[in-house]
Amino acid sequence: MASGPLTGIRIVEFQGIGPGPFCGMLLSDLGADVIRIDRAGGGGRQATPANVEMRGRRSIALDLKNPGDVETALKLIEKADGLIEGFRPGVMERLGLGPDVALERNPKLAYGRMTGWGQTGTLSHAAGHDLNYIALTGALGAMGRKGEAPYPPLNLIGDYGGGALYLAFGLLAAVLHAKASGEGQVIDVAMTDGAASLSSMFYGMRAMGVWSDEREDNLLDGGAHFYDCYECKDGGYVSIGSIEPQFYALLLEKAGLTDPEFKNQMDRKAWPELKTKLKAVILSKTRDEWCELMEGTDVCFAPVLSMAEAPKHPHNVARETFVDYEGVVQPSPAPRFSKTPGAIQRPPASIGTHSEEILKDWGV
Repeated sequence: MASGPLTGIRIVEFQGIGPGPFCGMLLSDLGADVIRIDRAGGGGRQATPANVEMRGRRSIALDLKNPGDVETALKLIEKADGLIEGFRPGVMERLGLGPDVALERNPKLAYGRMTGWGQTGTLSHAAGHDLNYIALTGALGAMGRKGEAPYPPLNLIGDYGGGALYLAFGLLAAVLHAKASGEGQVIDVAMTDGAASLSSMFYGMRAMGVWSDEREDNLLDGGAHFYDCYECKDGGYVSIGSIEPQFYALLLEKAGLTDPEFKNQMDRKAWPELKTKLKAVILSKTRDEWCELMEGTDVCFAPVLSMAEAPKHPHNVARETFVDYEGVVQPSPAPRFSKTPGAIQRPPASIGTHSEEILKDWGV
């Protein structure tokens, strides 16, 4: 039985990688009935519990080069509230499953299209990956140490932040509009657009003259001594984010920083020297010793944990931020709902596992 605030919402997800499946997972975690149309005979790995981004959905295998299977896909689309596809522009049209055809069959459909560059623009048909998309928006160029190359911030900003989350947001907005008006529409999600949108505050700060284009020179990019990560005596790391004056004062107190130079918190010219001094102080104790001094206080402090350590931290344990599902430790559904809590609906499905079941349940 489905659980979550999206119970009753039906989504058709066309097989993809990365941000598409992640969006499907998010919607499924909140109760939507998301069915994944996989390529029949396309091979690929069999699902295991470790395929976390594939959790929660059922799979139907269709050969989209076969007119009969295309018709089956269209009949499923007729029953859906939303659709997720992440192919290059024009692929769905060539398959006979483009938005014109789909919306003719289902005028209330929220047709979600997600690509790196978007459906239009000079780069729309080029290949790319997360790193390329965030490079084009200015986000990548703002991250990293001074004098060094920007570093890849996993694929969290382009694929998942700028792509999957904006697709989920846009898809649900379009579903709400369709339920109120009867009008379906196409949602064009470009990871470049999403990553640029995530950078809104920084573009505003730059316009105000309080953010420079040089890396490690600003308040939130490691330029400030009171907002950075520091190595400890045992080789572990801690994060410090003592921006507000009262939190900064507490940092000085807890760290025993009596040097009067530290009182000039917002003197940017002093930041490099103060960072060198703070590095030496943090290096004098182990990570656990700093946790004992600062964790849970208003210093704005946290240890830098590995993925092995994070699920065991008392705060994450108390909130059940991680769950052991089918023997795999993984993040729990988010966010939390007081009346209609989400849940992992089912383990990852191998290709075509639920073909007959889906057709029966959806009345196709």
